[in-house]
Amino acid sequence: MKKQAVVLVSGGLDSATVLSMAQAQGYECHTLSFDYGQKHNAELQAAQRVIDAQKPASHRVMSIHLDAFGGSALTDSSMSVPETESDGIPNTYVPARNTIFLSFALGLAEVVGAHDIFIGVNAVDYSGYPDCRPAFIEAYEALANLATKEGVEGRPFTIHAPLIEMTKGEIIQAGTNLGVDYAATVTCYQANAQGEACGRCDACRLRHQGFLDAGVQDPTRYVEGFEWSNV
Repeated sequence: MKKQAVVLVSGGLDSATVLSMAQAQGYECHTLSFDYGQKHNAELQAAQRVIDAQKPASHRVMSIHLDAFGGSALTDSSMSVPETESDGIPNTYVPARNTIFLSFALGLAEVVGAHDIFIGVNAVDYSGYPDCRPAFIEAYEALANLATKEGVEGRPFTIHAPLIEMTKGEIIQAGTNLGVDYAATVTCYQANAQGEACGRCDACRLRHQGFLDAGVQDPTRYVEGFEWSNV
């Protein structure tokens, strides 16, 4: 019987790569995506394309309305996504998002008999989010093994963050070698209804630079009229 794993899939470049990595390691994967009150559903559509292509054992979309308390440009209609680089933690940080997502993943893992949870956080080419750091992953793994029946009965969980020390270019190279179709993914913080990227937000800049660094053609669909040469 294959080892079971839970993989968080957002529809972005990183999580598509992580799912492919987990499958390449021989895991039978159960994937989770979240409708968390984000302003657009392009990433959920992208997540479904990733699922259709990579065919995990099961896939669930969980609804959790983080927009009910807002506090992030990704969920709060009164806040705008910045189009220039900012100091410190940007307003695109969603309060406690990865803590919440991992908690759902942990619950599913206990049910399906998985002791491995994969998440695509990155501490190199990232936007300053505190829940993308190695210290957070280590602390959450410790919590998981204190707070669950499996953990206290000696069947510990491992939180895998295989991208955490990789550059975006290295991630794209790894995923390309595994056959990931990055054209199916959406990374933009303010993609339109067709999934076209703005090219101006921090996520777009990091993604595009990653393709340049990897020497791989950027397959991203941008809004009409956008050209990197004009930025």
